[in-house]
Amino acid sequence: MGQGPLSGIRIIEMEGIGPGPFSGMHLADLGADVVLIERKEKGSNPGSTMPIGILKRGKRSIALDLKNSDDQELLMNLIEGADALIEGMRPGVMERLNLGPDACMKRNPRLVYGRITGWGQDGPLAQAAGHDLNYVAVSSAMWYASPAGGKPLPPPGLVGDVGGGANYLTIGLLAGIIRARTTGKGDVIDAAIVDGSAHMMNLVFDLLPKGLMQPERGQSALDGAPWYNSYRCADGRYITLGSLEPKFYSVLLDLLNLTDDPVYEHQFDKNAWANQAKRLSDLFASQPSAHWCELLEGSDACFGLVTSPTDAADHPHNKERGIFDDSLGFRQAIAAPRFASVSNDFLGEAPLHNEHRQELIDEMVSEQRRWIGAH
Repeated sequence: MGQGPLSGIRIIEMEGIGPGPFSGMHLADLGADVVLIERKEKGSNPGSTMPIGILKRGKRSIALDLKNSDDQELLMNLIEGADALIEGMRPGVMERLNLGPDACMKRNPRLVYGRITGWGQDGPLAQAAGHDLNYVAVSSAMWYASPAGGKPLPPPGLVGDVGGGANYLTIGLLAGIIRARTTGKGDVIDAAIVDGSAHMMNLVFDLLPKGLMQPERGQSALDGAPWYNSYRCADGRYITLGSLEPKFYSVLLDLLNLTDDPVYEHQFDKNAWANQAKRLSDLFASQPSAHWCELLEGSDACFGLVTSPTDAADHPHNKERGIFDDSLGFRQAIAAPRFASVSNDFLGEAPLHNEHRQELIDEMVSEQRRWIGAH
């Protein structure tokens, strides 16, 4: 259990894969006591056979057979002392196990019951299987995930499972816990990835009526402009430009010695974009990425080197901030966001299967004795 800002909050997480475990990891990173309810048969779920288990870090594990009445009662006793629960089953599965919101909140009225699915608890697709890219496709969040003429393909898991799923579940749980601590009443959170990824599109929807984004890919300032794009360098690596504002565009032209070049005189003239992009492509391809990093990195030209998961930790900025950690023999990103009052050096390890069963049972017995003594 961590000592972060969520210390004192207990989350029950039903074993699953993807966004539910990610939300649980995030809450554990921030200090919550996350109790992972695993299946008794080790490896019976794809999530339990992950080779590293980063998404389990900082949690405590207890294995239960949810069809066994004794184990169900043990789970209910855990739920009685919890602030929230995370489950990612298809709609109706938890109810068939007699572990749905009504049953759990009867035992703990202040429980915040978090449900994470792709399609949501209702709607014509609610019972259909799916994965990240299916949900972001339907929500429109996948639409701009390619250049003009290319097939849309978002980064694996990031836009839907994490962005539109786990993060919205986490926000919902914390909001529900705050209200429950004031009112004594819990709530049921329907965190659907299709909802969350659609909600993130409000940034784009705000630009569409103004013409700042176009429905066609590759025709907008943030989706095809030569000064908001990526370019291949002589060494095969890629760099990015984000010189959107005119003052940053001016810095870019100055550093590239293009200020007096008439081709770049009108930043927002779409008729000039193709020629500008061709010229910039040729220019960046003429030198290795190190040259452009030395010239542009750290300036207000809005520049960034494209790194891979294997080399990102070597970037000077990432190294100085200690964003990545290799101390356990594999790479993982540290907790985010950072709190001034909490050390960023500690990362909890993933628990062994059923590692904390006796510890949790002993805690429940102790809590029951304290309650009896107080009454």
